Amino acid sequence: MASVGSAGSSVSGRLKLGDLLHAGLAVALLLGVWSVGGLEVTTGKSSSVEAMNGSTVLLPCTYHSCIGIEKLYFNWQYNDNGTLQKYCEAEIPKEGIEPKVNVFHERVAFVGSSKSNNISILLWNITFEDDGDYICFARNKKEKNRNHSATFTLIVVDRMKEVDNTLTVIIVSGLGGVIGLVIIVMVIKALVVHFLQKDDEKNKECLVSSSGNDNTENGLSGAKADNKGTPKA
Repeated sequence: MASVGSAGSSVSGRLKLGDLLHAGLAVALLLGVWSVGGLEVTTGKSSSVEAMNGSTVLLPCTYHSCIGIEKLYFNWQYNDNGTLQKYCEAEIPKEGIEPKVNVFHERVAFVGSSKSNNISILLWNITFEDDGDYICFARNKKEKNRNHSATFTLIVVDRMKEVDNTLTVIIVSGLGGVIGLVIIVMVIKALVVHFLQKDDEKNKECLVSSSGNDNTENGLSGAKADNKGTPKA
């Protein structure tokens, strides 16, 4: 009886271990699906921009999710030396429905659209005090409200940097010179060939005319010789 009981407990232990392994595998798969097809928030190819004092600048932000969205919450915050100031916030109920955006800054305008997964904003009449990091934050209910964010850095300058085009000018000038030289060589070659062809034609005409003159002279001299050789009757 003791052996039967021990065997039963052993089988039960193996079943529990197998259930735990299956449960762990299922959780891992779900986490993998969420990580691969979950929400992604990005500010584009560049994470910073330089803009002149007094101008208007776009703060870009887009999102993407392979599993779709449901009650997608987003906001924009400005990192003021460690203190986050909320500039705007909204919730997108589902894909294709435009959000009702609450704006908390007088120089901020929402210019995004849920139809293009765009939650960008405009910042008007920027000053040097606007210099710093701006955080685009998003949270999707379908992902158990996991947090996602991307940071965009605004650099406010008094004037834009002048780009030194010296090297470009040198390269373009060099290429232009080479192309011009090739054209001149081709023109000279065409002229030389043209004059050579004319010389050949003149030489051919001279040869024909001189050959005709020789034949004429030979014919006349022959006739004179014949006349001299004829005896008188």
